Amino acid sequence: MRRYWLIFAQAVTVCLAILFVVSTLRPQWVGPQVAALPETQVSPAPLVAPAGAVNVTSYANAVALAAPSVVNVYTTKTVNLPSTPLPGDPILRQFLGQMPDAPRHHSSTSLGSGVIINADGYVLTNYHVVEAADSIEVALADGRALSATVVGADPETDLAVLKLPETDAPLPLATLARNRESRVGDVVLAIGNPFGVGQTTTQGIISALGRNRLGINTYENFIQTDAAINPGNSGGALVDTQGRVIGINTAIYSPSGGSLGIGFAIPIDAAHSIMEEIVTNGSVKRGWLGVEPQDITAELMRSFKLADRQGVIIAGVIRDGPAGRAGVRVGDIVIAIENTRVRDTTSMLSMIAALPPGYTAELAVIRAGKERTIRVKVGTRPARPN
Repeated sequence: MRRYWLIFAQAVTVCLAILFVVSTLRPQWVGPQVAALPETQVSPAPLVAPAGAVNVTSYANAVALAAPSVVNVYTTKTVNLPSTPLPGDPILRQFLGQMPDAPRHHSSTSLGSGVIINADGYVLTNYHVVEAADSIEVALADGRALSATVVGADPETDLAVLKLPETDAPLPLATLARNRESRVGDVVLAIGNPFGVGQTTTQGIISALGRNRLGINTYENFIQTDAAINPGNSGGALVDTQGRVIGINTAIYSPSGGSLGIGFAIPIDAAHSIMEEIVTNGSVKRGWLGVEPQDITAELMRSFKLADRQGVIIAGVIRDGPAGRAGVRVGDIVIAIENTRVRDTTSMLSMIAALPPGYTAELAVIRAGKERTIRVKVGTRPARPN
């Protein structure tokens, strides 16, 4: 019996081996034939751009439109210096200071940029570019150099208007993006004369809108951008991808003095309005109440038992100023001006500045927990010393 079992086991083993060899070398002999699928090359699905998106590979057309209207501004001013430098010792300084000394005249030069706004030859630039300048020369992109005069300036927004002389050849004018709604993330180009190397274009995006409380100007409403802005760019153009001017470059945030990706521009609507007032009146007139506003803090909320931080507390009143004569007191909380809510000191100063001098404005204030209305005849804000 055992012998038969061994023969059977050997037979099964041989059959399995034969089946394995046949199925490997001739699979069609042991099973139904299956038609081989043809090989197919699969291409990845094409990327589809969102509706309205534009694939931009160059901003050359925008630069070609905007760059000719951006000029280089060179200023010269004379500084009086003592002919004999005074020593550090206070006794010697006092002795030498009593001696007659003819001052030396030293000429210093600075540079900036500007934008030609209209055919009459008016150029927008920054006030700090032309401040106290004895002479101003403007270099155009086409190689022309023209002397310019200051029509007027507004130190509180750091803007100035220059006038170019009449020329035979027409001036290249900027295309302004008036009443344009800028958005954070929009691509922008900064055009100017950084470090005096010549006209330069840099590219970035709008990083933020409505920047204020920076301590740069009295009235601040900046476009923030990461397009490189360096010394010499001041007064140049910030333009969109169509070459339209949306702002006047004015300042950077940088401990080192170079671009760190935080630059600021004055929106062109505000800059153009100020230019028109300077050209018409020679200066900018703003409303003034003669008060010192202060933001409401958590401590002041508890002290005055306020429900929220809406409004501004009056920390000081000029006695003979418009608000003082109308009865506004220290401790009053201004919650609205002309039925427009007051959020903070920045918004309040802007609202007051927009009021025409001589106009009687209504202030909604809270005094001793009760709301009342005070009518104030708006005055003219005193000019800031230059």
